[in-house]
Amino acid sequence: MTAKTVLIVDDEAPIREMIAVALEMADYRVLEADNAQDAHAMIVDHQPDLLLLDWMMPGTSGIELARRLKRETTTAELPIILLTAKGEEDNKIQGLEAGADDYITKPFSPRELVARLKAVLRRTTPKGVEEAVEVDGLVLDPASHRVSANGQAVEMGPTEYRLLQFFMTHQERAYTRSQLLDQVWGGNVYVEERTVDVHIRRLRKALGEHHQHLVQTVRGTGYRFSAKA
Repeated sequence: MTAKTVLIVDDEAPIREMIAVALEMADYRVLEADNAQDAHAMIVDHQPDLLLLDWMMPGTSGIELARRLKRETTTAELPIILLTAKGEEDNKIQGLEAGADDYITKPFSPRELVARLKAVLRRTTPKGVEEAVEVDGLVLDPASHRVSANGQAVEMGPTEYRLLQFFMTHQERAYTRSQLLDQVWGGNVYVEERTVDVHIRRLRKALGEHHQHLVQTVRGTGYRFSAKA
């Protein structure tokens, strides 16, 4: 299984370092930022699996960044754990209402942090990211990185695989080409929106006549993955 990536956002370097050591020992990949602006750019570029976010930071606070991330389509599903010295009930409620998935008060032990982090990732990881996902006989297995249709192996390129994995874990929702570029290619890759159409055609061709209908064109918007006609 690929190591999960965690972005630590805290303006205090010693705290970031303490957390980074604990996470690396638990086999997580770690990214660090000391302010909300840099953190937002790293989220777009690197698409971490979870955000550890300090409440009190100079400039844009952690709570403001959390609200912004939850408003944006491409980052709305990013799990967030708020780190703070504030233990009051009202602040906990405010943090959870801003979209945080959990809340941990400083000082905390590295073991407690890792345990809470694992629990949040378990709750928020959809099928198809770690477990196999199946739709109408089409199976994507992320553990073996294989796709099969009615028991037969389906060959496709790495971009088509990532596109299919995104679609199968985000069914019944229309995405624009721009959103697909951000989610599948990453925000730091500059490619034409028409590139999406090329890879959609390749994906449909790979899926064959029995399953290509699952990737639907939504006029005036983009594409949707759906088992419904």
